[in-house]
Amino acid sequence: MDVVVIGGGAAGMMAACTAAQYGASVTLLERNAFLGVKLNITGKGRCNLTNNCDVRELISAVPGNGRFLYSAFAGFDAQDTMQFFENLGVSLKTERGNRVFPMSDRAKDISGALRQCLRQCGVKVVHTRALGLCTADGMITGVETADRVIPASGVILATGGVSYPRTGSDGDGHRMARRLGHTVRRWCPLCRTVRFVPGLKGFRCAMSACVSYAKGRRCTKILEKCFLPGMECRGR
Repeated sequence: MDVVVIGGGAAGMMAACTAAQYGASVTLLERNAFLGVKLNITGKGRCNLTNNCDVRELISAVPGNGRFLYSAFAGFDAQDTMQFFENLGVSLKTERGNRVFPMSDRAKDISGALRQCLRQCGVKVVHTRALGLCTADGMITGVETADRVIPASGVILATGGVSYPRTGSDGDGHRMARRLGHTVRRWCPLCRTVRFVPGLKGFRCAMSACVSYAKGRRCTKILEKCFLPGMECRGR
């Protein structure tokens, strides 16, 4: 089976490795010059790759209805994630709030481990932009790129959302899915910014980052269960 994975972020690389391990011939398409561009800047460059807790706690932390993730976590939970990267040679540590980071505090060690897994599994990486999906009689037949059509009997869309267009997350996958007749729900941000509003009492939040500048240097402090006076919360 020929499988094309569109998107070379964390999800795309994991999907490509898994498909290859199950015997598929896999091609991974990434529009950027490097794999894992957004992954490399997560957690301020440290990469909080999972939380060291059980499935019930993971589900409870998902905004909205997290129950749909039960089957996914049952097949591959936080402990499996940690074991996966440790098997690839990445030493991990657990910090406050059960957050798991690479011991080196380098997100690039996580993306590097995923690239290593791609090589071990024989995944072909092509740096080009997917323009659309090709179909015939209701079946996927390939992926159209800028210079050719790559045949495929299966396609995995792993293009991310619209959170950071400069890294490639600009909604390409949503548009492809919509053109095939899929329903794409209204996007809702998980990350939010705040701004001062005169006369507003403020709002409470479980955790926030307080950024200040002193003598040209940026200082960041994590605040838990804090009240931010005179501010409102807005989607980014």
